[in-house]
Amino acid sequence: MTVGTRKPVTLGALVARFGGRVEGDARTRVDRVGTLEEAGPRAISFLANERYLAQLGSTRAAAVIVGEPASAATNLPRIVCDNPYAYFARVSALLNPPPRARAGIHRTAVVERGARLGRGVEIGAHAVIARGARIGAGSVIGAGCIVGECAAVGSAARLYPNVTVYRECVIGARAIVHSGAVIGADGFGIAMDDERWIKVPQIGRVVIGDDVEIGANTTIDRGAIGDTVIEEGVKLDNLIQIAHNVRVGAHTAIAACVGIAGSVRIGRNCRIGGMAGIVGHVSIADGVEISACTLVTRSIAHRGTYTGVYAFGPHDEWRRNAAQLRHLAALARRVRALERESAGTEGRRP
Repeated sequence: MTVGTRKPVTLGALVARFGGRVEGDARTRVDRVGTLEEAGPRAISFLANERYLAQLGSTRAAAVIVGEPASAATNLPRIVCDNPYAYFARVSALLNPPPRARAGIHRTAVVERGARLGRGVEIGAHAVIARGARIGAGSVIGAGCIVGECAAVGSAARLYPNVTVYRECVIGARAIVHSGAVIGADGFGIAMDDERWIKVPQIGRVVIGDDVEIGANTTIDRGAIGDTVIEEGVKLDNLIQIAHNVRVGAHTAIAACVGIAGSVRIGRNCRIGGMAGIVGHVSIADGVEISACTLVTRSIAHRGTYTGVYAFGPHDEWRRNAAQLRHLAALARRVRALERESAGTEGRRP
């Protein structure tokens, strides 16, 4: 359960702010959020999945957020809306706002000559803001962060401790970048010559739009020539690798441990499940959903859900099935030969 940091708010005030309708006492006041199982008498909870319907009957929450089908399943004061989970997210954000920037520069931080800081910026201990860098008003640069030469961070952004932003990269307004993320490292650009690798200079940038969130230890490589671009509203989980010259469309969400090779184009409003892999130089249309652990080896031109995972099973059974998979090409050839033979036989019948 998360304790709210704002004054209590009534259900009526929430509906006035976020929409929906109140059933029961609109004067019911809440000051925190909680799960159906753990919520106390000052908390508001939600039901977004029918598997938790039994918990709705036993919850001690002061109020709940439900969809239309569940509105008659409880006598608690409730907000009825189309999308209970999204509504809950807005209520939680209202009751649990992020801490505001505490304007000032820690005595151990380094702000080099020529760096520009907006009003109300907070610079944490041992952070380094290199020459020519720009930090927007109200942003927080956490302890140990490095913002490279001529890099830019937009207003009201938050970089958690130990984020590294390489030279000339751009992070938009209200971005959230979690610890250990590296923005703008060199892409994996190498060329073979006479059995030796030659490094290809990576001279592009990373350009990140507004309202993007980047998870812990995620890496986004700078472009080899042009820029790597993450458009507005993209949400990236932890431990994601995005290679050079990738473009991720607005409001796409990517789960943990996804690897995206160079020069991939991902459309808007896509969803990519954990541990998926995308090979280089392919394009993915808007509105595509890729299931967890799927390997994408060619472009996807139409919206929809795509799955390429080979399901697990008992080990011996899995090995037998895997062995058969190795012979699929030969089996396909035999089937085609039989089809041709059958067609010839049909043609010779009197």
